Amino acid sequence: MPEPSPSNAGPFALGTFSDGATPFPGLVAGTRVRDLSGLVASVRALVEDWDTWLPRLHELAAAGDGDWHNLADLRVRTPLEPGQILQSGANYRKHVVDLVAAEKESVHGATPEEARADAEKMMDERIRDGVPYIFLGSPRALCGPYDDVVLPALGEQHDWELELALVIGKPGKNIPAAEAMSYVAGYTISNDLTTRDRLYRPDLKAIGTDWFTAKNADTFLPTGPFLVPAEFVGDPGDLRITLRHNGVVRQDESTKDMIFDIPRLIAYASTTTTLRPGDLLLTGSPAGNGAHWGVFLRPGDVIDAEITGLGHQRNTVRSHA
Repeated sequence: MPEPSPSNAGPFALGTFSDGATPFPGLVAGTRVRDLSGLVASVRALVEDWDTWLPRLHELAAAGDGDWHNLADLRVRTPLEPGQILQSGANYRKHVVDLVAAEKESVHGATPEEARADAEKMMDERIRDGVPYIFLGSPRALCGPYDDVVLPALGEQHDWELELALVIGKPGKNIPAAEAMSYVAGYTISNDLTTRDRLYRPDLKAIGTDWFTAKNADTFLPTGPFLVPAEFVGDPGDLRITLRHNGVVRQDESTKDMIFDIPRLIAYASTTTTLRPGDLLLTGSPAGNGAHWGVFLRPGDVIDAEITGLGHQRNTVRSHA
């Protein structure tokens, strides 16, 4: 396992760790981790009482007492066990413009200039009049930020999709966009891996996409390393998302390119489902997926991923065999 990266914004972050024994909730301060298991059962339990715990966490980070470990000596696990996992599709303008323009060229015979102009017009209309596209993911797909990604037996086009993820900190239904940010406890990194050639069902063309099969294989949602409190992150609409595949930069974009910003995503999701503390909401992936480059994941590949102020992931890819 590579040495965990403590490069998170703010004086502390939260995570789940183990040293060979039972996983425990921990407070990360620099290169040290304070074991919180004597105070709270899990990071999820802490988030469920976020307004009470946040001031206490500031105190604990500043105090020198408690059971502290070196971060480098611990296994870093997924930061928390979420309730729902809500995932936003087609939410970065350049990414969607690239996809639509490519289809207009290959299928409809448009020139590159015509295709791009039409695609950009469609996105402007969607931003103005449209609504987000959100689907559910399985918590069983989660793995840690330094765990191996295991390619499933079926499918060949295994792709990456690096995303900013937020953690809900209080319950809400029909949340107004103007109030939505007050429902965010913190942020983390998620890589929403997808098997492209299993996304569409040729035997069920009228139904279309098979999100369960394409996106929910075991280990297909590396998440973490930490949950960074929202107050330390700054403007989540101006963070840099960067993914390297075997050292080559493949995704490098600002969250400014989101079609629907975080308040609109939260507001839209909460019209259907009650959001609860610990729910994880992924905000979409920018341009630069493997399908764009014509390159997909193979055993032995290494994925390095980072988002401003949230730390770093490194996952090595291996075969199911």
